[in-house]
This record gives sequence, C-alpha cells and structure tokens, in this order.
Amino acid sequence: MRPETVLGSVPAATVHNGNGRSKVVLVCEHASNHIPAQLDNLGLSDFELSRHIAWDPGAFAVAKRLSDLLDAPLVYANVSRLVLDINRQPGHRGSIVEVSELTGIPGNKDLSSLEREARARAIYEPFHDALRSTIERRRTAAPWVISIHSYTPVYKGVPRPWHAGILHNEDRRLSTTLLKMLRENPDLNVGDNEPYAPNDGVYHTIERHTKPFGYQGAMIEIRNDLIADATGEHVWAERFYQILTRMLAVEA
Repeated sequence: MRPETVLGSVPAATVHNGNGRSKVVLVCEHASNHIPAQLDNLGLSDFELSRHIAWDPGAFAVAKRLSDLLDAPLVYANVSRLVLDINRQPGHRGSIVEVSELTGIPGNKDLSSLEREARARAIYEPFHDALRSTIERRRTAAPWVISIHSYTPVYKGVPRPWHAGILHNEDRRLSTTLLKMLRENPDLNVGDNEPYAPNDGVYHTIERHTKPFGYQGAMIEIRNDLIADATGEHVWAERFYQILTRMLAVEA
C-alpha cells in the first residue's frame, strides 16, 4: 500500500487554535479511534474499537477544552493508535501492535516492511511535522509541550488506584510543580511516573520535541472513568487550567 492511500481523505493531524497565544502547546496523540475504510476496521468489531486499546477515551475532550481555556494550540491525531501509534518511534515494538492488552489485531498481522513503512510515512511523519512546526512558531517563548492521555482503571486484571499521573524523564521542571499542585487536593491519588513511565516507551513524543531544544515538557494521564462524561471532562480541564495558569503566572 502506498503512503498516500493509507489514510484516504483524513489528515494524520489537526491543529486546533493554531494561533493561540499561550506558551503551552498541547498534544493529544490518542485522540481518535478512527480506522481508515480501506483497512476494514483491522478485523475488529465496533465494540473493540470503542475500548482503550484503540484510543484514549475522554482525552481529546479534555485537551480541546483546556486548549480553549488557555488559548493554547492543540495538535491531535485523527487515526487510531492501532493503525500506527505516533507516540512510538517507527520500528518500536509498540508502533504497530499485533496484540493490544489481550486482544489480537488481525489487520496488523504479517505486515510487510513496505506496509509498515507506508503507515509511518502517511501517519507518523505528517503528525510530527505538524507538531514540530506548531512548537517552532513559539520558540521565542520557550514553549511548554504537554500531552494529554487517559488510562483504564484496571489493566490486565490489576486495579490502578491513581486518579491521575504525571509522567516525565530526567527533566522535572514541569512535572515537579504539576505533581505538587495536584497533590494540594487531599482527595486525589496522584502518580509520579504512574501508571506508565518513560522506560515503557510512552514518552516518545514529548522527548522528541523538547529534549533536543531545551524546552520543558510533561505528560498528563487521567483515569478514563473520571472523564467518561462532559461533567468529568469539564472538571479535569478546569483543574489543569487553574494549575497551569498559576504556573504561567510565576513564569511571567
């Protein structure tokens, strides 16, 4: 399959509020569970595609609301991570998975190297190009790059007690303050590099677009049962709006 036929008419990435004035640049890599028609749902049912294996439920709604509140640009993906996970380097074992959690992905089995390359060229490269150019336009402001994700309350039978987690690499300039301010609420159980950590490969986008340039970055994970409706989405977007507004005021 040629790269230009992988997606059909759907762009790999969309930039929302591209002229936003905030120094924050938001990212939502797993915003969509869309599978291009020619891939025939990768052999999965609509039920399977509604699950976390295909996307991060609630994450896009929170990210978009936060983008509007902060007047920050948001770059988000339009294709399911099951086609290709843009938060993994092409060739990484998590880039195109044959099994997600405990579910086999028939349409990803026995792909040729050319088919894998076509997906990367059609999805990974345009997404990261869009994000790079969005960040580059704010280089004089020393942008903060923050990605919004969600996770399941139970993973392979193991409960996850955290309401949210902040992920980071060795650069903790943003994460330390995010963790501190979230933990000011005694009702919240907040994970530090939980339920994932960079050594799981989940920090690829943030690291790629911050570390070489000295920009600050962090990854926000919200348990998806807490953002399963509009009320929860509003509560968590407002929570991070208040926190980031306080952080930005210190920087001003």
